[in-house]
Amino acid sequence: MRILLTADPELPVPPKLYGGIERIVDLLVTELVNRGHTIGLVAHPESTSKASQFFPWWGKQSQNKLDALKNTKVLWSAVQKFQPDILHSFSRIFYLLPLLNSSLPKIMSYQRNPSLRTTSWGTKLARGSLTFTGCSDYICGIGQHAGGVWHTIHNCVELDKYTFQPTVKSDAPLVFLSRVESIKGAHQAIAAARQAKKPLIIAGNQVNSEEGKNYWEQEIAPYLGKDGIEYIGSVNDEQKNELLGQAAAMIVPIQWDEPFGIVFAEALACGTPVISCPRGALPEIVRQGIDGYLVNNLEEAVSAIANISKINRERCRQRVEQCFSADVVVSKYEHLYHSLIFSNTLVLAEN
Repeated sequence: MRILLTADPELPVPPKLYGGIERIVDLLVTELVNRGHTIGLVAHPESTSKASQFFPWWGKQSQNKLDALKNTKVLWSAVQKFQPDILHSFSRIFYLLPLLNSSLPKIMSYQRNPSLRTTSWGTKLARGSLTFTGCSDYICGIGQHAGGVWHTIHNCVELDKYTFQPTVKSDAPLVFLSRVESIKGAHQAIAAARQAKKPLIIAGNQVNSEEGKNYWEQEIAPYLGKDGIEYIGSVNDEQKNELLGQAAAMIVPIQWDEPFGIVFAEALACGTPVISCPRGALPEIVRQGIDGYLVNNLEEAVSAIANISKINRERCRQRVEQCFSADVVVSKYEHLYHSLIFSNTLVLAEN
């Protein structure tokens, strides 16, 4: 198949540091090329992903109107030059505008909450040539309110980057790994660890907004260096693997509806149980009492910490192997491509 993929223009594929969606796109490019497909990529000019053919965006900002017009032209031109069998967008639906009424099969993938207004008009203009995917049932459930055909294809991790650790030390710490902001629940992790009398390592970027700085100064900084609470800053992939592998559990008690959260699958890949909250896609990732615990308050979080030794770390790893590995997820996309191209071929033949 000839598959044209797009990513947002802000970050290269793969990203140099943070960039969850860009990592997914790079993984797709790599795996699909390895499977013998011809892959085109439209992305940030500094992208180094191993696509067969690369088309750089002209506009650098997704929300800039002039840049959006530039990138619409870039994508139109890329389609004319690459002649794909299918177009798969992880960028903005607006860029598809000149292509929507064409018969070319198109997939619009959402890793965040979809806009009901734009997905609704996209569905109407495409007249059956546009299909949607969401990174969780939660995201698809939102999108379905606007109509269209939706498929859940979860995010994934590259298993060979995460070392399964079947056991940890009896005094192993808890780990909080995420952006250090209110919606990720770092303050709740601190409160639970202190009450449970367990050490906690906090890793992740601080947020530089005024709200983020106030949160850090009021909710995080006063507790550092006391009761085993430690902050180590952001970590790269190798450090993340080591940090998660040595942890008794990863505790990220989210305070918002997380679309997916790759870090939860990364923890499970190391065999590390997850303690979080039953919001967004978390119930799709963590099976209660099997891969960790989903808690509703501080009391339940402390109880989960006390019972973390009951979780079988091997089953955590198996969860990722069976549901969230790159091989499984890329195969789901590949199957969707085949089915849409086949359906389009039948329609063209009938006409």
